[in-house]
Order: sequence, then structure tokens, then C-alpha cells
Amino acid sequence: MTHKAGFVNIFGNPNVGKSTLLNAVLGQKIVITTPKAQTTRHRILGILNDETHQIVFSDTPGIIEPKYELQKAMMHAAYSVFQDADVLLGVITPRQISFRNKDFFQKLKNTEAPLILAINKVDRSNNTELEETTETWQKIFPNACIIPISALEKFGLDVLQQEIKQRLPIAPPYYAKDTLTDKPERFFVNELIREKILLFYQKEIPYSVEVLTESFKDEETIIRISSVVVVERKTQKAILIGKNGEALKKMATQARLDLEKFFRKKVFIRLHIKVIKDWRKNNSSLKSFGYTN
Repeated sequence: MTHKAGFVNIFGNPNVGKSTLLNAVLGQKIVITTPKAQTTRHRILGILNDETHQIVFSDTPGIIEPKYELQKAMMHAAYSVFQDADVLLGVITPRQISFRNKDFFQKLKNTEAPLILAINKVDRSNNTELEETTETWQKIFPNACIIPISALEKFGLDVLQQEIKQRLPIAPPYYAKDTLTDKPERFFVNELIREKILLFYQKEIPYSVEVLTESFKDEETIIRISSVVVVERKTQKAILIGKNGEALKKMATQARLDLEKFFRKKVFIRLHIKVIKDWRKNNSSLKSFGYTN
């Protein structure tokens, strides 16, 4: 029986629904999603298996013009889609006519990898907008396969998967067939806590935060977690904690509930807050947090 496998690298502007799409295709949440831009900071693999196929999806940070060191590292992760792609999967939205980084856009025009463009959020558009968007992108990329989808409503995902499978090379699986992702447990703890910070806090706070899990003890009936939330300013630490610690307690409770769903086990979580001044602009901090080598 012929087996096909390959790397399908997802890219697109911030807030187009890349992570929502990956979660929907996998049927399980492995990537955090929020309404805020630049939620995704790392390249994350999500692996979809059936008897004759293995699709290794790769979610990447949104395409931007970087302004400081963390954003530069995020764009480096975004550019990595060109390194090993068997299929490039761009996520766009109705009325979108370009990507936010001109160099990335030009590199995409010169790539030889098969290109699929998924027009997401079609449930929020009309037929005229969809036709105009399709026509615009087909002129830019004549060889691209353009598919209307709604990741949120799970519309068009079967068609998308079939188009991906047609373009995969014949190959054995790259990962064990029961593998869902390449990331360790602590990564998902960090991300789920960061998701709640993105949802619970406003302005600069979510973008100034990094989360590191120092201890993860999986006992028979409970998982005990100790994590550090890193911020850049003492004032940000005070906002995170809130009056009488209520803000931090509320956020931690929601993070714990999500972690219990994710691990399907009771979780105890302890959070500490640490100030590292301007960590987003500091190369040594970025290296210690895993953003650079």
C-alpha cells in the first residue's frame, strides 16, 4: 500500500486564523488562539495521521515588519516555512490583497513548492468579496490552488485535506503514527498560561509576558506545576497580580481548568512573577527562552 507523507507549512498575516485552522484540522487544541495579534510566537508542529497519509502541519507566527528583537525572532520562525515545505499553505481572508512583509511576499513568489491558499472566514463575507479575492490572488499566483474555508465553522476542511494529500510525496511517516506534536508537556503549560494572560489583560501586558515552567511533576492522581511569569516592568507585575492578588488568582484558575482538560487529570499550579527588564529586546534573554540559538 502506497504511503504519502510531508510537511505542510502554514503562514499568513496575524489574526487570519492559522492556529484555529490547525486545531480544527487536528480535532484537538494544541495551539493557543486569542483575538489579539501575534498570539503565536513559535513554530509548532501538529501531525495528522490516517492509514496511508501523514501530514505534518507547521503553524508559524504571523507575518509582520519586525520592530524589536523578539519580533525578529518570530519572523525568523515565519521564514522557516520555506526550508522544508512539501506544500505551502497560506491563510488569507476576504478582501486581503497582500502580506504585511514585502520581502516575505517576494520570496513566496519565487518558491517552487506547491502552494495552496485558503481563504478563511468566508462565513463573514459575501460571494462578491470571495470572487474578487480569488481572482486577485489567482493573478498573483497562477499555479496556486485557492480554497474557501471557515476554520471556525469547519467548512471546506475536507476539501482542503484532499488537496493537500494530492500534493504530498510518496514517503514513509516521519513520526510515529500516534504522535500529535513535537512539543513537550511544559511547552503547552507555558502556552496555555500565556493564552489566559492574553485574554485577561489589556494593552502592553500580554506582549511583555513570557512564561517558563520550572517544575512539572506527573503524579498518580495529580500533576503539580510551578511556572514563572516574566514581565519587563515592576508596574506590569503589579497589574498582573491585581488588588489583593485577585487578578492573578482568577487568571491562574482559568489556566488550571484548561490544563486539566488538556492533560485529562487534576492539576495544581503555582505561579510566580519575575521582572527581567526589556527581555524582548535582549538577545541573551531570547536565547534562554528558546527564541534564538
